[in-house]
Amino acid sequence: MAKYMKLAWDWIKNPSVKGDKVIWIVILLLSLTSLLVVYSSTGTLAYKVRGGNTSYFLFKQLRLLAMCFCIMYVVHRIPYRFYSMFANLTLVVSVGLLILAKLVGTNLNDASRWITIPGIGFNFQPSELAKLALILHVSRTLSRYQGKEGCRNEAILHLIIPILVVCGLIFLDDFSTSLLLGGICYLLMFIGRVAKKYMIGSVAIVVIVLVLLIAAAPLLPSVGRIQTVRSRIENFFGDEKDIKDGQNYQVVQAKIAVVAGGIIGKGPGNSTQRNFLPHPYSDFIYAIILEELGWSGGFGILILYLFLLYRGGLIVRKCSRTFPAFLVIGLTLSIVFQALTNMAVSVNLIPVTGQPLPLVSMGGTSLVFTSAALGMILSISDWANKEEMKLNEEEN
Repeated sequence: MAKYMKLAWDWIKNPSVKGDKVIWIVILLLSLTSLLVVYSSTGTLAYKVRGGNTSYFLFKQLRLLAMCFCIMYVVHRIPYRFYSMFANLTLVVSVGLLILAKLVGTNLNDASRWITIPGIGFNFQPSELAKLALILHVSRTLSRYQGKEGCRNEAILHLIIPILVVCGLIFLDDFSTSLLLGGICYLLMFIGRVAKKYMIGSVAIVVIVLVLLIAAAPLLPSVGRIQTVRSRIENFFGDEKDIKDGQNYQVVQAKIAVVAGGIIGKGPGNSTQRNFLPHPYSDFIYAIILEELGWSGGFGILILYLFLLYRGGLIVRKCSRTFPAFLVIGLTLSIVFQALTNMAVSVNLIPVTGQPLPLVSMGGTSLVFTSAALGMILSISDWANKEEMKLNEEEN
């Protein structure tokens, strides 16, 4: 292991790798954690679907992470201005794919939000592309309409309509993703100094619509996953009387894992709740981390994501232009908020959402687009560092 760590460190120090080196280290540490915990948490799954081949999912995750590092490397070498050029096209494509998923998508977990790529059988989740595309579009629009007094009013329709369309298409099948994405776009608009009347008005309308839809869920049993959202909210705020019906089963098993881990944990590979938790390798992987690595290990993972947020803030401070600054803010918040949501579910701070832990949970689509987002952040970091060096040279 020490040999591979040294090779990885040498690779990070290689001049061909650009951008914030600390972010590269955070990515590497999260990836190593992913391999460790995915291998541990997929034992039961391996016996069910792979005849006991416990190494299958480890090597599958290793291949995915290797592909993701390649994606990060390629994307981080692309100048950030190209992201702005293709922002609108990416948004149109993502909306088209979301509609296609509604019409002919593969039904997984009672939601038609997947597109199966013919030939290879890979399930692609259009909402992950839509998240990236919408953040690109909002960042570009805010930068184009910035004035001395804030964001000009002409930008409102260019912001609100795409946000409503994308979040609306995602909403019925993936409530948590649409809520997170909408919240990040709202924060970007706030940072971009959009007029308060539009901010308050849009939030009021969205809250009213959400409350009405959730309240009317019993009358709309066949509309998306509204009934599931209502049920999860009721279970979260209610007591545990429905455990026998299985409605709180995963929450109870996650609590057991968290308590069993204690401060230092049971040690890697010694989880028992992986045999009882549904999806311990994705939605509830943080519960397995807390059981095996303890609260200290779980806190360490939290620190890595918060450090990513901190480094993103440093990159923003170096940016001399608005588009890259908005883009770094949006992408960094997207990754960190998703991570915090996954962690909060595992420790029962919020209702169950089904959000994976970025770069750690087993999976394909989320890993790919998280890697692309990190590549963009690193690309902007490299540009900001060069701009700062030029400025220092001119001053000297």
